[in-house]
Formats: sequence, structure tokens, C-alpha cells
Amino acid sequence: MQADTTPPEGQSAGQGARQGAEEDADIEVRDPISAPDAEGRPRRTTRRFPLFTRDTARPEGGGRAAPGDAPAPARQWPILTVLGAVAVGLLLTALDVFRYGTMLIGAALVAGAVLRWLVRDVGMLAVRSRFTDIVTYGVLGAVIVLLSMMAQPDPWLEIPFLKDTLHFTVDS
Repeated sequence: MQADTTPPEGQSAGQGARQGAEEDADIEVRDPISAPDAEGRPRRTTRRFPLFTRDTARPEGGGRAAPGDAPAPARQWPILTVLGAVAVGLLLTALDVFRYGTMLIGAALVAGAVLRWLVRDVGMLAVRSRFTDIVTYGVLGAVIVLLSMMAQPDPWLEIPFLKDTLHFTVDS
């Protein structure tokens, strides 16, 4: 519902604006998800997309993964789990255990996709929509695991048609 902003007869526009500001100051915002609009009047925010997007909606599952009174690390356990596994994988890779380190990094991304699928509120692990996050984490994790299994020397996985493809694409 839009308020009438024209001043009553006999009143200047400046006086009408001051009176409107005084009336707005009397409005108490009780709803914790209310936010002021451009004029400072409280309005209820929704996750519905407007006709013309002016802001980005928070991703699904982007809330806290634990209650607000929990300590900060506990609220963000999904992303900390994935980042911890990636850190251990990077450490293994730096310690010259390349294959296991990179497999752990890929497995951590796949675990992030599984967490994004199963856990409702995953905190900062939610970047985009649930579908996009699952596909992105899953595909990147699977590709990293497959590439680490195909790494030389002594690959654990050999895909025969890749060698033939290489012969057709690279001239001798």
C-alpha cells in the first residue's frame, strides 16, 4: 500500500515532508526481518525475485549451520570440514605424496557436494543455488579424483581412447 505524499491544502511541500518524517519516526519495527526501504520506511523483505533485480538473493541453505548462540566455528562446520580436508590434501601434496593429496582434495569437493545436498543449512558452503553448488562441487571433485588417478608415473586408471585422441590431435 503506497502512502499519499502530496501535502494537504495550505501546507508547503517542506512542511508535509517534515510531518511525514515525524509519522515515520513513530513506526516501530517489530519484525526481525524488516528492512527500511530507500525512504527509510520499514518493509518486509522476501526471497521472491522482483521484476527488476536490484539485489542478489541469499543462496538456499545460506543460513547458519548451527544455532546463533553456538561459537563461530560450530556455526560454519560444513565449510570448515571441506576446507580442512583440502588443507590436509595440500599438505600431503607438498610432502610429495601427490596422488593421495590430490585425491583427498577431490574427495573433499565431492563431500562438499554431498553436504550441500543432504544438509539443509550449510552456512558459507552455500554459494549459489543448491543445484548449481552440487553440480559444481561434484563435477570439479570427480575431475580432480580422475586426473589424480591418471597421473604419471604408474597411473591407476588408464583410458585407452585418450591415447588415440592424442595421436589425432598432435602432429609428430
